[in-house]
Amino acid sequence: MKLTKEERSWVLYDCGNSAYSMAITTALLPVVFGMFDTKGTSMDLGYFNSMASILVALMSPILGTVADYKDKKRRFFLFFALLGILSTASLALIPPESGRRDILVLFYVLSAVGFAGANIFYDSFLVDVAPDERMDKVSSRGFAFGYISSVIPFGISLGVIYLLGMDKVLGYQIGFIITALWWGLLTIPMVRDVRQRHYIEPEANPVINSFRRLGATFGNIREHRTVFVFLIAYFLYIDGVDTIIKMVVPYATSILGSDALDMMTLLGILLVIQIIAFPCALLYGNLAKRYSARKMILVAIVTYIISCIAAFFISSVWHIFILGGMIGSAQGGIQALSRSYYARLIPKQNSNEFFGFYNVFGKFAAIIGPGVMALTTTLTGNPRLSILAIIPLFAAGLLVFLTLPKEEGAATGDRRVR
Repeated sequence: MKLTKEERSWVLYDCGNSAYSMAITTALLPVVFGMFDTKGTSMDLGYFNSMASILVALMSPILGTVADYKDKKRRFFLFFALLGILSTASLALIPPESGRRDILVLFYVLSAVGFAGANIFYDSFLVDVAPDERMDKVSSRGFAFGYISSVIPFGISLGVIYLLGMDKVLGYQIGFIITALWWGLLTIPMVRDVRQRHYIEPEANPVINSFRRLGATFGNIREHRTVFVFLIAYFLYIDGVDTIIKMVVPYATSILGSDALDMMTLLGILLVIQIIAFPCALLYGNLAKRYSARKMILVAIVTYIISCIAAFFISSVWHIFILGGMIGSAQGGIQALSRSYYARLIPKQNSNEFFGFYNVFGKFAAIIGPGVMALTTTLTGNPRLSILAIIPLFAAGLLVFLTLPKEEGAATGDRRVR
């Protein structure tokens, strides 16, 4: 499938912001945090990440309702993207010897708010750039090329860090700049080419009316029953997905020991997941055209359940790489098709409002899973059992998702959910 200019520019933004989630959130910033001479730094990073997620989750529906007005979506997207990009670059300005970890935390929280806030409007632009029959493939290509392209700035950053010394902060600071530049450059096509096609006409008192529309949406849950049932299912299974993304390394370390999993091995596992996720996300998009997004989401959920069972039996580093491959095979697909499936359910003129809710459920995901894993380990003293404890999240999400109506016309590409 050949992408249009708008679709290609939309996909390129996914290639840009994916560098942030891989380099900053996962790999580089935690190391710099550890260089500050402050007790509890590593633990604090998790609290700061949660703080940013809660801020965005609380703002999402309100921002979404205001942005549904004509010409507002692009402005909101640009504001948050610039906030994220500039804050990411600013991380390079605070060296550990300054002792100003509080300023570093401020820039990190702002960068995370910018990243997540821009994604609300980026995701909702899917209804503007692609018709219903192309959404699965376009969304899948966004995630697929986002995964594989993020390896480029991350690889360059690792090369710089290795040459300057793994214990030297300068390499990591250059990595922050490289990430911000990559993100910024690949945002330009999105701002230049993508336009809001579905909107609400401007009116007096837009903020007050936005709150009224938000209240009306809650009041008319029956009218949007399918949307809210999907969001419940999504919250459950994406909680499991996010838990595995965040906990696979701590789980593997607790099973195999830190001696078996050095930094380079952990980075290798991360790269395996990214590289495998690329073709598999494309494959899910192609198969969704033939079998429907609904069926492929179910396949992905089952894949995660099997991965949890397989994780119980790991006994070597190679098992972790195989497990990473299994996770990578479903990760991009379930995220991409969930986005496009949801985009077809919602009223297009209210896409920002509804993607605000989508963001809320996504941001509050991975709250239950890590707690369940930690509690299971504490109560049983056996960390292996903790991975089995998140299977009920996937199982419950699967059962709720099965209650959603089937998509019609999957073979022809005309997939309306009824």
